[in-house]
Amino acid sequence: MITLQEQVEVVFDDLKQSLFENKRTKFRTDFFELHPFDQGRFFSDLEPDDRRKVYEYLTPVELSDAFDELEDEPIEIAEFLDEMQPRYAARLLSAMFADNEADILGVVHADKLEELLNYMNPVDSSRVRQLLKYKDETAGALMTTEFISVSSGMTVGLAMAQVKREAQQAETISYIYVTKEDQKLDGVISVKDLIVNSDDTLIESFMNSNVISVNVNEDQEEIAEQIRDYNFVALPVVNDNEQIKGIVTVDDIIDVIDEESAEDYSKLAGINTEETTNNPWIAVRNRLPWLIILLFLGMLSAALISHFEGVLSKVSVLAIFISLITGTAGNAGTQSLAVAIRRIATSDEEHALWKLILNEIVTGLLIGFLTGTTVFLIVLIWQKNLVLGSVVGLAMAGAIFVANLAGSLIPIGMEKIGVDPAVASGPFISTLSDLTSILIYFNIASLCLKMFGFGG
Repeated sequence: MITLQEQVEVVFDDLKQSLFENKRTKFRTDFFELHPFDQGRFFSDLEPDDRRKVYEYLTPVELSDAFDELEDEPIEIAEFLDEMQPRYAARLLSAMFADNEADILGVVHADKLEELLNYMNPVDSSRVRQLLKYKDETAGALMTTEFISVSSGMTVGLAMAQVKREAQQAETISYIYVTKEDQKLDGVISVKDLIVNSDDTLIESFMNSNVISVNVNEDQEEIAEQIRDYNFVALPVVNDNEQIKGIVTVDDIIDVIDEESAEDYSKLAGINTEETTNNPWIAVRNRLPWLIILLFLGMLSAALISHFEGVLSKVSVLAIFISLITGTAGNAGTQSLAVAIRRIATSDEEHALWKLILNEIVTGLLIGFLTGTTVFLIVLIWQKNLVLGSVVGLAMAGAIFVANLAGSLIPIGMEKIGVDPAVASGPFISTLSDLTSILIYFNIASLCLKMFGFGG
């Protein structure tokens, strides 16, 4: 049985063939049968010459739905605009949803931006200029201005007529926002509310006045949490005077969650996973600083080993287990770090963080005890040396406990002082664990050497 994806691929092949054979009518027919998301996928995979044919076959308004669904980065989409005539590009942008339009124009060069804005009608260009003023990754930058609002003094009949007039241009009609004088947010209703109430009923008599909204300067992560917690389809955005300026929709929040997840993963890895440059020098510039920091931390580990050179010279067998202890402790610390960052991201409650710390203390003790006991037995059987087994076992238990605790305490501490806890990356925690593990290992070994004397 042919899958949906296979069906779409067949249509893609037919569309490319139509472009190659200059079959305008067939291309248009097949293109409009695709979902806008698939239209966008097809368009972005084309070669520049084929895309120029698409501009000839489709009007800007007809192509705008595909552009609204493009998954490419705004800077990549902006490059498509350079292939178009400025008037065509301006009309296409005007037909897009305002938030997507602003995302693209936000990365366009200043001269190109002015040219495109000059080709737009004054209302569209004014709206875009206003959206571009908002700081990146805030509600203002994320919101769309295509929403429906009605006055609280309206009747259901008048409100329904307005909804019918504006529904085509709105990004969503799941919620209809109620305003009072000066566009101040007063309540919210649904289309269902309009249908079940009689035409002469006043909106204010049944609207929900308990409206949850966000300020235009609210960070996008906070907005994502609210939409997730309350299962909203959209969230109204207001200014400092409580005037509604736009809405943030759930589809944009899904993109935000993807971006934030990728960003946090980048920080955990100590690199930028969104890096798309083909220039190795730029890649070096982006990655080298963090590696240099880790290099100096690694040198501290080497210096510690050098400091305990006397112990190593007496009991050279200790060197065998250095990487075992540091590696295992580093893995434990990274696990704890991931749990801590996840908990911080999903809970702002103070008691939840203290519970996390307590949980990691108990977890560290249990994992340390079990792992330490295991490695003690292995070393005892392998080296047939009770003291050596005890040293390695105790060091393993202590190193894991400390790494586990550091993996939870460091991101919590960073969050408290206003630093992104994801910066406490996996490589950083691993390198820090190396330092503490070596310190614990050789101090235990030194103590046991003085007390019992042992060798291998």
